[in-house]
Amino acid sequence: MSKKAAVIMGSDSDLDTMRPCIARLKAFGIPVEVHIISAHRTPAAAERFASSAKENGFGVIIAAAGKAAHLAGVLAAYTTLPVIGVPIKTSMMGGLDSLLSMVQMPKGIPVACVAVDGADNAAILAAQMMALSDEVLGDKLEQFKASMAAEVELKDQKLQSEAL
Repeated sequence: MSKKAAVIMGSDSDLDTMRPCIARLKAFGIPVEVHIISAHRTPAAAERFASSAKENGFGVIIAAAGKAAHLAGVLAAYTTLPVIGVPIKTSMMGGLDSLLSMVQMPKGIPVACVAVDGADNAAILAAQMMALSDEVLGDKLEQFKASMAAEVELKDQKLQSEAL
């Protein structure tokens, strides 16, 4: 693996939600760095990180944030790397506020976005992006998807054998 993934969170309270993302990236053999950077409280740090991410060996940035959720957009403004937003569930609107903050980016500053608390899917999407230039990672993704299909087939077989 020649590139690494960044997982950036707006707050340490997002860590439990993002653990599946970090674990999935590692399971695919993708080196990962995890940081807490706030779009609002440490905007200069967000700019520094995103501006130098490509030269620091990153291939993708995953940004998790709740409420105003501007982190993914701020990072995307300072890099040409793909940025994937993970909207974090909030107490006020259940994460809809976070989701809308991420998907309504202005022209020229795209942010891919997964479901609210969709950390695992963010890792899979990041792996798919990185696999475009990494055949070994592509093979791992094919095995992963085949194992998911096999799991569903086993569950169906079990269901079919039960008397309903």
